[in-house]
Amino acid sequence: MSGLWSLQPGKGLPVKKDFTTQEWRIIQRCRTPELVQQYLRTIPYNRELNGETCYSFRRVMRENRAHCLEGALVAAVILEQHGYPPVMVSIESQDKLDHVLLLFKRNGRIGSVARSRDIGLHGRKPVFRTVRDLVMSYFDAYVDFTGRITGYGATNLYELERYDWRFSMRNVHKVERHLQDIPHTTIHSSNERYQKARRQFLAFHREHPDRSPDYFANRGSWLE
Repeated sequence: MSGLWSLQPGKGLPVKKDFTTQEWRIIQRCRTPELVQQYLRTIPYNRELNGETCYSFRRVMRENRAHCLEGALVAAVILEQHGYPPVMVSIESQDKLDHVLLLFKRNGRIGSVARSRDIGLHGRKPVFRTVRDLVMSYFDAYVDFTGRITGYGATNLYELERYDWRFSMRNVHKVERHLQDIPHTTIHSSNERYQKARRQFLAFHREHPDRSPDYFANRGSWLE
């Protein structure tokens, strides 16, 4: 999996002149994964209902909204300018509502940056030895009425070679298809753990129907 972390784009990294003044200002302000995570939290969530959008970095800047994959693309473009390769993970769920993360490494450990409607599905600190360990840190937070993590796949967007996932004003659905088509590792999890997490979610939802659950024991590993 060493190639996953390669920083060798097929046609070279974009440079300052390729970005608008506003885009470059954001890139210069968000020099770390932590700052990118904070920035993503300021972008309204893109609640497209039928999978109709897949915005590039530039399109998100124009529309000022992003769902999880779009947020991961924003993080990829910003952090690429600060020496981080665009490594993404697609988390599969039993209800087909998948989640996408942008991964980063620091001191040999893996963390993530992510945008979600649910606070527990945002980024993670770089404390995980493997991608699987990081994905499993999302297990309990993923459980709701129908969700349960069943697998994951990792990719470096440079595998898309010359495809324009940074600046295109069209929907970049090829990224979405690529994340679906890459090999995925199945996650086998305890039914007892799943049922316990689901009961906890249902009880919380009955009491707080308009709140995102935040009671998870691993909150200390979240990228605040």
